[in-house]
Amino acid sequence: MQFETLATGYGLLEGPRTDEQNRLYYSDIRGGGVFRRSPDGSIETLIPQRKSVGGIALNHGGGLIVTGATLAHWDEKSGHITDLFAQWEGKPLFGMNDLTIDDQGSIWSGTFGCDISQFDFKSTPPPGSLFRIDPPGKVIKLWEGLEVTNGLGFSHDRKLLYHSDSTTRAVWVYDVRPDRTVSDRRVFARLPEGMPDGLTVDAEGGVWVAVVAGPGEVVRFKSDGTLDQRIKVPAKTVTSVAFGGPDMRDLYVVTSNNSENRELKGTVFRTRSEIAGLPVPKARF
Repeated sequence: MQFETLATGYGLLEGPRTDEQNRLYYSDIRGGGVFRRSPDGSIETLIPQRKSVGGIALNHGGGLIVTGATLAHWDEKSGHITDLFAQWEGKPLFGMNDLTIDDQGSIWSGTFGCDISQFDFKSTPPPGSLFRIDPPGKVIKLWEGLEVTNGLGFSHDRKLLYHSDSTTRAVWVYDVRPDRTVSDRRVFARLPEGMPDGLTVDAEGGVWVAVVAGPGEVVRFKSDGTLDQRIKVPAKTVTSVAFGGPDMRDLYVVTSNNSENRELKGTVFRTRSEIAGLPVPKARF
């Protein structure tokens, strides 16, 4: 695959997502900010200083839902940010990372069990949890005992939920019950090298996973968990991946570096896939 460079010069990029106008949204965890790139190449800063945004959802009523220290709604007209989920059992959250959205417009996202910026990745961190947040803000804990929660995505029939748990070096899968709780968490696939970060699902049931602490690649697993493709990316630290474009065959890859030019730092790349991606619903907050 040939990669086109769309934007550069950031810290650690995350959360790629595209809208109906083919505008790309992404965040900079380290430097702060949520950004939007239009097809003409112009880039807007939507939320200037919010750090640690690992997940972005388009909202059906307008604006965005973003993670960070909390889960929050950003209103595009006013610029106001309103917390939707900021504490659990009377205690502030350590932070939320990647997210996905179900057909009811609920957010599914994991929390950390400690301040992840202070974690050295050489030991097992205190456990985090997986939550579902239903509009307008009802919170349901679904699972606990996660190490470092990352990418999330549903199968096309919504009966399976895929979840990167980075320091376990595996992508896990849950069965999704009719009441939208989960059961039978098990390993779906293990990476040949590195740790899994963001993920997305395609129309054939394949799971595409960004690889950090590895050779600089995106890997695709078939729906049965077997390794199908290893796609080299011009960066060592690949943090997330998403489909977009009118035919859902544009594959966006975001990173925290750029091996073609170190000064470019965090980069947004785009390539083309023979397989279309599975559309992600909008949130309904």
